[in-house]
Amino acid sequence: MDLNSYFRNPSFVTMSPISQQGYARNIAAFLSFLTSARSGISWRDANEDDHVAYLVWRRRDASGPRVSGATWNREVAAVNNFYRWAVRKGFVAANPIPHHARSGRSHTPGRIDDQGSSPTTYSRDVNRDNIEWIPQASYRRWRDTGMKGMNADGLPRPAFRGRWATRNAVFCDLMVRTGLRLAEQSALTVFDLPTEHQPVSYQRFRLPVAIAKGSSTRWVYIPESIVRELINYRDIDRRQIIDDARAHGRYDKIARPLVVEDPAQPIAVDYTNAGVKARVKVSNLDHTDRRRLYIAGDRGLEPASFWLTERGMPVSVSRWKGLFHEANVRCADVGMPLRVHPHMLRHTFAVVTLEQLQRGHIAALREQTAEQRGHYTRIFGDPLDWVRRRMGHRSITTTMIYLHTLAELEMETRMALVPDDWEEPPAPPNPLASNTNASQ
Repeated sequence: MDLNSYFRNPSFVTMSPISQQGYARNIAAFLSFLTSARSGISWRDANEDDHVAYLVWRRRDASGPRVSGATWNREVAAVNNFYRWAVRKGFVAANPIPHHARSGRSHTPGRIDDQGSSPTTYSRDVNRDNIEWIPQASYRRWRDTGMKGMNADGLPRPAFRGRWATRNAVFCDLMVRTGLRLAEQSALTVFDLPTEHQPVSYQRFRLPVAIAKGSSTRWVYIPESIVRELINYRDIDRRQIIDDARAHGRYDKIARPLVVEDPAQPIAVDYTNAGVKARVKVSNLDHTDRRRLYIAGDRGLEPASFWLTERGMPVSVSRWKGLFHEANVRCADVGMPLRVHPHMLRHTFAVVTLEQLQRGHIAALREQTAEQRGHYTRIFGDPLDWVRRRMGHRSITTTMIYLHTLAELEMETRMALVPDDWEEPPAPPNPLASNTNASQ
C-alpha cells in the first residue's frame, strides 16, 4: 500500500522510536480529520483548504482541542514530512501545506525543507523562553507525596495503593540529578549504570549513542547518593520482582529474546528464523531491541532492562508518563498544588546546575588576572557549554534558554525587595499639639 510505504522510507526509519511514534500519531490525526470532517476525502486529494480547516479546528474552534503553538508546529512538521515524501514519489500532485520562501535571517519556528521554504502555517506564538522547573524543596514534596504516597508529615498515607514506590522515586531522583530524557533513562540496562559503591562524590557512565536522542552520546554524572539508591533498588526490589517472574515462568514464554550469554561481555546473541546466530554489542541496541534483551544465568533468563514492572517486564515510556500523572493526582487530592512532568525534571537539572556553575565560575574568576582568567576558562570551559554537553544539545543556542530562567530568578529576588506599601507614610505627630493637650 502506498500510504504504508512511507513508514519504510529512509527519512522515517532513521528517526528515533519516540519520533516515529509522534510522526505516526500526528499523520493519523490529520488523515482521520479528512475522513470525519472533510467528507471522507482521500489523502491523495487533500489541498490547502483542508489543511487550513484542520488548523482552525485544532487551534481556534471552540469545540476543538485548542492545542498550543508548540504542539501545532510538531503536527505540521510531521504532516509536511509525509507529503513532501508523497510528492517525490508521485503519489500526490502537490503538498496541501502552503509554503513560503525563506530568505535571510528568520525567526519563524520549524524546519526549512530542501527547497529552502517553510510551511506558512507554522505558529509564531511559541514561547521558547518559558521553562518549567521546580525548586528542590517543592520537588521533594511532590516526590514524597505523589510517588511515595506520604502525608505532609512524612508518614505513609493509609489510603495509598501505589506499588513499587521506591523504584519510582529513584527513577525521578536520577532524572532530576542528571538531566536525562525520559526515553533515554527508561532504556537503560544493568550494563549501563554504575554497579558498585565508590569513595567518590560522583560516578559516570557513557550514554549509548543508540538510545541518545539525536545520537547525542555523552558522559552522564550520577551523585554517589543516587548510585546507592540505584544499587539498593537493583539488589532488593528488582531482585524480588525477577524471582517472582521466574517462579511464574514468565521468562520462559519470551519469543526470540536477545540473550547475553556472558554478563562480563555485554554482547547479545540473536538467533534468526534460519537458526543463524548473530552477535551485536548491547551498546548498539536501540530502545525496541533493549526491551527483548535478557541475560542467561544459572537460574534461567532475566531481563537486562534496569527498570521493571511488578510483573518483571521492562517499564514502557507510556507507563512512566502514566505514573507521573498519577503522582500529580495524588498531590491534588491532598491539596498540594504541584504538577510535574518528566521533561520538567530535565529542565530543573539544567537550571540548578547552570546556576551553581555560574556562581562558582564567577567567584573563581573574580580574584584572577586577565591572563589567569583566560587560562582558567581554557582548562575548565564555560558553564553554559558544560551544561550543553550534559543535556546533549547540539547547539549552545538551545542551552541559552536557561539563561533567561536565571535572569527571571534574579528579577524575582530583586522584586521581592521592593516594598508593597506605596502609600505615603502617616504624618509625624505635632509636638505643639501634644503640649497644648497636656496643658489642658
